[in-house]
Amino acid sequence: MNINILYEDNHLLVVEKPVNVPVQLDESKDQDLLTILKQDIKERYNKPGNVYLGLVHRLDRPVGGVMVFAKTSKAASRLSDTIRKNELGKTYLAVVRGVPEQQAELVDYLWKDRSKNIVTVSSKNNREAKKAILDYQLLASNKGLSLVKIHLHTGRPHQIRVQFASRGYPLYGDQKYGEKVNKPGQQIALWSHELQLVHPVKKEEMSIQSFPPEEYPWSNWDTLLTK
Repeated sequence: MNINILYEDNHLLVVEKPVNVPVQLDESKDQDLLTILKQDIKERYNKPGNVYLGLVHRLDRPVGGVMVFAKTSKAASRLSDTIRKNELGKTYLAVVRGVPEQQAELVDYLWKDRSKNIVTVSSKNNREAKKAILDYQLLASNKGLSLVKIHLHTGRPHQIRVQFASRGYPLYGDQKYGEKVNKPGQQIALWSHELQLVHPVKKEEMSIQSFPPEEYPWSNWDTLLTK
């Protein structure tokens, strides 16, 4: 599998995750991104033994786009600290059904049913529910679909999908939270578009972008989504 490398040095590896590839090995036993990248590093640099590659954040399996990995334990520790402090800037692009308001901040308390792997909006009095915050901007609308740019303030499981679906704007192709309006086989239109971070060693500010594929429904707005 050919993985697009967006940035690499001795400390970091930033790649474009393909859609429908799990980030790490799961019960499906399908090829996973972490194993693919370790093998690639091993071959490109002719490294003997095991290759270290730290997984510091995740994307849902059906979601594609920019992801950062740590190539050293020092970088992994510092990146994990950055994420704990909510200092990793994460911007997503999504296509939702319907036309939401021009811009808004969405705040909910989300509860995850681990046995069913389903997240729902809950009461803040639910001790197991976690606060979820994002803000978005409506970029364009066309034929009942809307393109939105989303900035995540928290990184809860399925957060974007649940927060928009709960307001009547399920993501295009989302089989889990938009099964009433999406057809089986449609690819979810959610893309990790940009990561902003301070390099864990060089201390330089970084902004790395990835763009969704030029196919439907993204192709509705190809002039907005050019590199």
